[in-house]
Amino acid sequence: MSSRNLLLSLLSLFITFSISAQWTADLGNGNYRNPIIHADYSDPDVIRVGDDYWMVASSFTCMPGIPILHSKDLVNWEIVNHVYPSLPSGKYDRPAHGEGSWAPAIRHHDGMYYVYFCTPQDGLFVARASDPRGEWELTQMVEVAKWEDPCPFWDEDGNAYLAHSIHRGGPAIIHRMSADGLRLLDNGKVVYHDEETNPILEGLKMEKRDGWYYIFAPAGGVESGWQTVLRSRDIFGPYEARRVMEEGDNGINGPHQGALVETQTGEWWFINFQSKGIYGRVTHLQPAKWSSDGWIIIGEDNNGDGIGNPVLTYRKPDVGATYPTVIPQTSDEFQDATPGKQWQWQSNPRAEWYSLSSRPGYMRLYSIPCPSEHGNLYYAGNLYLQKLPAPTFTAVTYLESKFTADGERAGLIMMGNEYSYIALIGGSDGNRIAVVRGKYDKFAVVPEEVASIPVATSSVWLKAELLNDHECEYSYSTDGVTYHRLGEPCAVKPGMWIGAKIGIFSSSPNVVGSDGYADFDYFRIE
Repeated sequence: MSSRNLLLSLLSLFITFSISAQWTADLGNGNYRNPIIHADYSDPDVIRVGDDYWMVASSFTCMPGIPILHSKDLVNWEIVNHVYPSLPSGKYDRPAHGEGSWAPAIRHHDGMYYVYFCTPQDGLFVARASDPRGEWELTQMVEVAKWEDPCPFWDEDGNAYLAHSIHRGGPAIIHRMSADGLRLLDNGKVVYHDEETNPILEGLKMEKRDGWYYIFAPAGGVESGWQTVLRSRDIFGPYEARRVMEEGDNGINGPHQGALVETQTGEWWFINFQSKGIYGRVTHLQPAKWSSDGWIIIGEDNNGDGIGNPVLTYRKPDVGATYPTVIPQTSDEFQDATPGKQWQWQSNPRAEWYSLSSRPGYMRLYSIPCPSEHGNLYYAGNLYLQKLPAPTFTAVTYLESKFTADGERAGLIMMGNEYSYIALIGGSDGNRIAVVRGKYDKFAVVPEEVASIPVATSSVWLKAELLNDHECEYSYSTDGVTYHRLGEPCAVKPGMWIGAKIGIFSSSPNVVGSDGYADFDYFRIE
């Protein structure tokens, strides 16, 4: 075998092992399992254009924002882009946990792709692109507080509309909109509001079929809600409501909020999320069927009451072809000149935070000051983070440091409203490796160093292992072979509206900046 063919064979084996070692939805036998993505792609919306499926999801204040994922079969997805690199409001230049983009909707109209979203305080935005993989043009349409979950709709006569709800659950409102989708033409009309039957109505998505206008809207709240569908012969109502999917007996809680999509072969499917604690809102795929009376049933209706229950496993959608197994990107060898699409910062990114060119093959992270509460990383925008990719996993990195001031540190972090990390920390009397815990509170909280050991080195291998009981165990190595556990396992907690995140960082608790940095050779999910 030639050296080139041997290399290709080893690469194929590595890719196969990497996929099988992580969460994979495609079972390889014509079936799939839920969730199709065991990661925090919350509030998903999906469209099909030709043979391609495109998904968007909420980002809140993680930047770049609103990931765009691509699939050929609704089961296997990869990240291909983001809608925006940053948000224009100056408040996002630092972490604004819980704000940012909520529940986007993606549509394709007249050769253009549109993504609409609201932020809780900045109002309504629209982004447009002729190619989802290209650059998007972002426009703030309306500056208003507490709108949420917008969705555009173009009728057969060319008239355009926008549906949305109000923060914390309704009512459902529809506006007339300009044909180009860039301006609202009126104040909107309330078309449905019933807090007793469908409390916390949100996540609106509009469809039309056989002369019926449909509004798909989750109700009942994230943890324990259900999927509601509204329908009317007139776009402005009145609308009648029916529950079409709810929790069954298989442990999938709160099945709702997502996207209805039709395959090339005429099948109907529903992409939705399940709220799953530290993992955030993971992505599910449910079969859907229209009944003879013009309502849809999502999931399996085993008792014939017209309300579906979510499935754990099912046959894959018929899209007219078979495609290879892929998963959203996780590991990174830092070989590219631009950041991998799996990574996000905690705020609008700045060029001075990092470099992929100063030392090719390494991600250089600079020791950016975070003096708030003496280094509480809840306030640090420059954390390089990604979603938790599986129920359990191990993350490993190797770093070389060049610290220039006491207290500078670099390492692996498990981030949430409560967080922990293992880091190499510089000091006037030598370096040490430490496990540190921190959290957000309305009162000042100084991070606590719960375990440490002095080391006579400026480089180190670090490992973080997510355990079954939702704790993170940290270990280190000075030779890349033998690892030593440091401290007791730390609890893992979600963030504000998002799951916990894993990643790398370089930071300083000092007020005065410095020239310190750390070079990370790789980040691997094992």
